[in-house]
Amino acid sequence: MSARPESLGGPEPWPAPGKLNLFLHVVGRRPDGYHRLQTAFQFIDLCDELRFWRRPAGVVDRVSDVPGVPADNDLCVRAARLLAGRAPASPGVAIEIAKRLPLQGGVGGGSSDAATVLVALNELWGLGLPATELASLGLTLGADVPVFVHGQAAWAEGVGEELTPLDLPEAVYLLVRPDVTVSTAEVFKSPDLTRDSPVITIPGFLTTGGRNDCEAVVRRRFPAVAEALDWLGGYGPARLTGTGSCVFARMPDAQRAEAVLEALPRRWTGYVVRGLNRSPLTGRCRLERERSGSGR
Repeated sequence: MSARPESLGGPEPWPAPGKLNLFLHVVGRRPDGYHRLQTAFQFIDLCDELRFWRRPAGVVDRVSDVPGVPADNDLCVRAARLLAGRAPASPGVAIEIAKRLPLQGGVGGGSSDAATVLVALNELWGLGLPATELASLGLTLGADVPVFVHGQAAWAEGVGEELTPLDLPEAVYLLVRPDVTVSTAEVFKSPDLTRDSPVITIPGFLTTGGRNDCEAVVRRRFPAVAEALDWLGGYGPARLTGTGSCVFARMPDAQRAEAVLEALPRRWTGYVVRGLNRSPLTGRCRLERERSGSGR
């Protein structure tokens, strides 16, 4: 890793929280091939952490390693370069990422990291772009980026970008990552994927809880995920988040979640997490504005 440059912003990291899809229905397909979805996003308190460092004008790079993700392909680097194109000058930045969220786990790590880059650099570069514009930029990087930009738990439709704020119980969950990664593209290309689930309403979801239409495909193609779902299902209703590979189950409290975690097979990784209706990124933005005196 190259020598670390001067800090951009204060010493506190910028959080990039994970998310859970509390349900996920595929309700159709658009002419451009993208799937039409209905889902409910809620953040979790397990977060990646990002820091930003000064670079000469026009230089955007990454000063930390992310296994399997070359810097030029990293959504964080792409987000920073995209935002720099909206700046009056061509600012530079180095991005440092401390990964906590499991890669290809269905918890939105890459999308959340990209959203944090957009939101943080909008503050640190003093651009003052509204969240709607940042979300539009983020949508060009991935369908999940807008919900992380807006920072509110949400009901989502379209490809996931049509958002309606939701207040949901901030429950405790046990999140389990089996020893496998799942390709989202592979799941959505599967001929076995249900693509015609009936459209439901928010009250319908709150009553029935919905399901994850991707789960049957992932179960068949990834036995480790099926095994994790069955194991966790012994402690309460278990569900896939996104296209996986992570699975989760609501627990009555943190003490029970920790007890179940103790029984987790050692080949898997588990996390006790709490659902959040507001992203911790909003609090970090508030701190930065107070520090800078902008008060936006």
